[in-house]
Amino acid sequence: MSQDSGLIIDWVSMPTYNTIMALATGAVLMSLAKIGQQLFRKQHINPLGWSLNLGVLGILLFTTGLHMTLTWPLAKYFPFDNIVFGEPTLALGVIALGLSFYFYKTRNQIASAVKPFQDVAQVVWHIKYLLYGLGLALIAIGIAGVTYQLFAAPPEEPITGMFADYPMVEATFISLLWALTGVASILMPSVLKYFATGNTAMTSKVKISYSLLYGLGIVFLLFGAFNYFTHIGLIVNTMPN
Repeated sequence: MSQDSGLIIDWVSMPTYNTIMALATGAVLMSLAKIGQQLFRKQHINPLGWSLNLGVLGILLFTTGLHMTLTWPLAKYFPFDNIVFGEPTLALGVIALGLSFYFYKTRNQIASAVKPFQDVAQVVWHIKYLLYGLGLALIAIGIAGVTYQLFAAPPEEPITGMFADYPMVEATFISLLWALTGVASILMPSVLKYFATGNTAMTSKVKISYSLLYGLGIVFLLFGAFNYFTHIGLIVNTMPN
């Protein structure tokens, strides 16, 4: 994998597309937060638009996540990527596609509902066990990232490579992203149940859940876009002659 002249990577054995995964993940999290806000306020309700948005994003996440999950190991040098990136992406893609189908099938009922948020919450709440499991899994991935100092970029990677001698910097940053997303996933069933029973007050838990979803979505989207430069630079700097 390395030579005296520097790091050389056989990219044929190292396919990677966690760039588009991060980008689409951020867009999904932001979209879910905004959909919830619009349902709660009964403003800008457009289930057909939500269906299109989540369907497009779900296809991106489902296909890349499924391929990474089933192709073991996809990355020869980093087999843990299959678990860290592939499986959560696959799960989020399936959730996005399921919601896309639901919003499409019930678009008229949601648009005319007196309490659309309550109606949607009563249905979506039933995926609570998957949300609990995913939340715990994401927290476990975050702990593993710090414990084994995963995610550290090599010196050949632009910008993030400046922290190559301090592997805990990027390990902590990305691990926190995973862990906080896990916390948001664990909180979501209780928020959905709260609204499903007809409550309308904006509690601290609801505000925290919204802030986590939307804030983490922004970070994932920007980080994914940022990685298009850093990953291209890494490939250019480590290609065999």
